[in-house]
Amino acid sequence: MKTYCFANEGILETAKAQIHPMDIGLIRGYGIFDFLRTQEYNPMFLQDYLDRFTRSAEKTHLYLPYSKEDLRQIILELIDKNDLKEGGIRMVLTGGVSENHFSPTKGSLFIFNEALDFPAQQKYEQGVKLLSVEHVRAIADIKTTNYAFPVWHSAQWKAAGADDVLYHWNGIVSESSRSNIFVIKDGKVSTPDNHILHGITRKRTLELVPDTAIREISFPEVLAADELFITSTTKKILPITKIDDHIIGNGKVGPKTQQLIKEFAAMEVAVLS
Repeated sequence: MKTYCFANEGILETAKAQIHPMDIGLIRGYGIFDFLRTQEYNPMFLQDYLDRFTRSAEKTHLYLPYSKEDLRQIILELIDKNDLKEGGIRMVLTGGVSENHFSPTKGSLFIFNEALDFPAQQKYEQGVKLLSVEHVRAIADIKTTNYAFPVWHSAQWKAAGADDVLYHWNGIVSESSRSNIFVIKDGKVSTPDNHILHGITRKRTLELVPDTAIREISFPEVLAADELFITSTTKKILPITKIDDHIIGNGKVGPKTQQLIKEFAAMEVAVLS
C-alpha cells in the first residue's frame, strides 16, 4: 500500500523520500523531531506539538522555512491523503549539509505518517517495570533526534523484563527515555522540574491535576511512592508498579492512577467533540 509524506518542498510517495548522506542529521545525529497521534482523523493537541517543534528549531538554530499554519495544512493534507484515521505523525528537521560537516545549515524537513501501536491493555491494568539507570539527557528540553544512549541501552532493560528506564543522577530523578514520570504519595501528585522534556501529555495531565507539585524528586522518594505512572504521546498514562526489583506501593495500579487514565480519555473525547 502506498503512503505519502512531505519531503523538503512537497508531498510524494514515502518510498521516494531522500536525504543527503552527509547531512549532519546523519553523521552527527543533529536534528529535531516531534511526534503526535491522530484519532478519528484528528491530529490530537496539534497546536501544542507545533509550538514545541518550532521552539525546538529555534533553540537548535535550525532553519525552518514554514510557519505553524503551513505545517498544520501539510499535516491535514497528509492525514487525508493517507486515510490516517488512527496513527502517528512524525515531523523531522535535519541539520543539513555544511562545509565543515559540523555546523547547522539549511536542512531537510520531513513529515511522515505511520502506524501506531499502544501498549497492551494488560499493561494498563497491571502496570509495568522500569529499570533505573544513572543518566541525564543532554539538552533534555529539546526533542532532538539523538537517541543513541537509550537505543543502545534498550537491550539491557528488555533483558531485565522492563518496558523502559528511569533516569536519575546524583540521587535526583528526571524522566524516562521517552516519557515523563509522576509520583503519588499520600494522595499528592508530584513530577520532576529539571532535565526533562516538557511533554504534551505531561502538560495535559497537569491540567487534570493542577495542584501537582513540580519539584526536585529524589530516587528514594520514587521507591517509597504509593503510585507511579509515566506519560507520553504513545503511552498516554501508563502505570508503573516496579522499579528494578522494588515493588511500588502494593504492587497494583493505584486508584488515583486509574482515575487519571479515565479522565485523560474523557479529555480526548472532549477535544474531538
